[in-house]
Amino acid sequence: GDRVSRAVTTATSQLRAQSSTFGSNLSIVQNRQDFSKNLINILDTGAANLTNADLNEEAANSQALSTRQSIGISALSLANTAQQGILQLLR
Repeated sequence: GDRVSRAVTTATSQLRAQSSTFGSNLSIVQNRQDFSKNLINILDTGAANLTNADLNEEAANSQALSTRQSIGISALSLANTAQQGILQLLR
């Protein structure tokens, strides 16, 4: 009876120790999981921001290019008109 009682006590304390270790390990795993989820969210947000920034920049560049092109055509047209005017004077 006494030996069985000691064995049960030993087994119980070992189970408690293991249970405590499992609890700690579970807590560590949950913390890592939370950290990973937060990191994924941060990276997703960052990637979305980069994509949006690039699209906005490209739109601005495209608009600027289009404006420059338009100004260039107008300048050529004005220069051509001025040239025609000078030729008219020389005739």
